[in-house]
Amino acid sequence: MAPLRGPKAGMEKLEPGAGFSPRRFTWEEIGLRTGRGHPQQERWLVIDRKVYDISQFYRRHPGGARVISSYAGQDATDPFQAFHIDKGLVRKYMSSLQIGELALDQPSFEPTKNKLLVEDFRELHTTVEGMGLLNPNHLFFFLLLLHILMLDVAGWFVLWYFGTSLVPFLISTVLLTISQSQAGFLQHDLGHLSVFSSTKWNHLVHEFVMSHLKGLSAQWWTLHHSQHHAKPNCFHKDPDIAMHPSLFALGKILSVELGMKKKKFMPYNHQHKYFFVTMPLLVVPVFQLYSLYFIFQRKLWRELAWTLTYFIRFFLFFEPLLGVTGVLGFLLLLNVLESILFTWISQLNHIPMHIDYDNNMDWFSTQLQATCNVDQSLFNDWLTGHLNFQIEHHLFPRMPRHNYWKVTPLVKSLCAKHGIEYQSKPLLTGFGDILRSRAGGSSMIWGTFQSSPSPNGTTCVMSLWCSI
Repeated sequence: MAPLRGPKAGMEKLEPGAGFSPRRFTWEEIGLRTGRGHPQQERWLVIDRKVYDISQFYRRHPGGARVISSYAGQDATDPFQAFHIDKGLVRKYMSSLQIGELALDQPSFEPTKNKLLVEDFRELHTTVEGMGLLNPNHLFFFLLLLHILMLDVAGWFVLWYFGTSLVPFLISTVLLTISQSQAGFLQHDLGHLSVFSSTKWNHLVHEFVMSHLKGLSAQWWTLHHSQHHAKPNCFHKDPDIAMHPSLFALGKILSVELGMKKKKFMPYNHQHKYFFVTMPLLVVPVFQLYSLYFIFQRKLWRELAWTLTYFIRFFLFFEPLLGVTGVLGFLLLLNVLESILFTWISQLNHIPMHIDYDNNMDWFSTQLQATCNVDQSLFNDWLTGHLNFQIEHHLFPRMPRHNYWKVTPLVKSLCAKHGIEYQSKPLLTGFGDILRSRAGGSSMIWGTFQSSPSPNGTTCVMSLWCSI
């Protein structure tokens, strides 16, 4: 059924004076409009039973084309609730995209999804809003920013006052690395619109923290990270697992697939070893370079100005102490050290978890199968920027981090009710799981590659999965 166009698209005229009646669609029709296959390029999605044609709009979506198009052909009600602050305003602009509604005999979401689980989570979301758990504590975030600035100043003061000998240099390096790491977590809060009730203020302060304190593009990070939250650990939709298969083999399913195809881009049997000299050392320096490219490509001149102030400030403060060569080396060293810290913390919540193609599961199941927590403690909370509560963060991405612990019992209760595992582990166990998951991925490929007797690999896959 091809959509109509124009302001009344999807509306059919009744008798004179009777107004318009929405066209009705089935989930089968909507499921065909994914932007792939036939009909080519059409993209529809559903929010609160209303059907929207985003075929022309998705490239202009403020949150990024890939975020919204990842739900083409699907129900997007829960991610819509999760990502937007002023839903009324957004719906006002969405009205021109509406082409109809679900047919009266159709359920509010795909029939393949667990009806009771979806309804229970939506009830939980309403409860969370009623408890005020989406409301930020401004003093909490002010103190976070203050402690970041104090670490930054202390890192410079140690070198200025005590000189550039080994011990002061090491102390300064530690202070500045921690400052950069903590600034990364604060910009993460701002990017998720969880610091202020106003989208505008979140964006403005986000630019200051991300661009002035870290020298990176706030818009680049938001577009990239929103894709991850929309479809975590879904291959081709989550950019955080885009290193498969070019650098690493990730997850059992994708690794078996590589083995069946007998494709090998890297020595995957050693990936748990070369991990140490790839991602942890390179992520943040590569981010820095790509961020500058992104700023120029998108002509983000305000972000460019903020980013230049980061480099100017760094050179003004440290060049008199270290010289030109020294300050360049120091900047690279801090980037590499932050990269190591960032990679280990960011990888432990997702990489050891289930990785697959998008199977269009409900929001709750999608987040839980791709996410695990690290046990709560004051140190773990601080070190990870409260991202040890990764499950709660993924279910409620706009929730201020100081409220994660309050919603944890409710999430655990819902998991227990529906027989879904709620995974939480010690910090060091999480670090170890990063390496164990990579070693497991390499064994999946090798086992499939070795035991595949036929071109289609049927025997291999059955025997392999029986041994998992």
